[in-house]
Amino acid sequence: MQHLPCRDRVSIDAPLALHPLPDSTPWSGAIAYLDRDGVLNVGSENYVNSPSEVILLPHAANCVARLRRSGIRIAVVTNQSPIGRGYWDSENLALIHDQIQKMLLIEDKDAILDLILHSPYVPNQNAWARKPNPGMLEAARQLIDHAESTKEWSELSMRFADDWVERPSEADSVMVGDRISDMA
Repeated sequence: MQHLPCRDRVSIDAPLALHPLPDSTPWSGAIAYLDRDGVLNVGSENYVNSPSEVILLPHAANCVARLRRSGIRIAVVTNQSPIGRGYWDSENLALIHDQIQKMLLIEDKDAILDLILHSPYVPNQNAWARKPNPGMLEAARQLIDHAESTKEWSELSMRFADDWVERPSEADSVMVGDRISDMA
């Protein structure tokens, strides 16, 4: 499949090391899939273009931490077309994400983002990885499930769309976005 979701500074299928959940809370199997702009930080019509432009939304850190304390993993899934448009590169995006994580942790030590995925594609590419399509959610589920398992990382075989037949239940998971286009 082309147009896969991306991770900061590593390939999509690179090993994922998860931090333990707070107070040794067991993982419930649920994932909170969070959009970034408008959910964790203030968005902008002209994009959040640098780490210095990041402004956390009030209570964002507390919400992330409370989810993790409840046994829920956090996966940020964010469309980032400025990369596909050539406005800036993936390293700039990684620096923005570093700043968001740093600011969250300053407010609450348990506000750890377990995984950040982004779609660098522009809307007219119709990428499976671009929301509202579920490619980033599919990737996040498989990466987190595998990281939580005892399987060797080399056994990970990511599947998308109709190729992913044996899907786990997402009944306890949630997608949080600020626009209908995040979830349509």
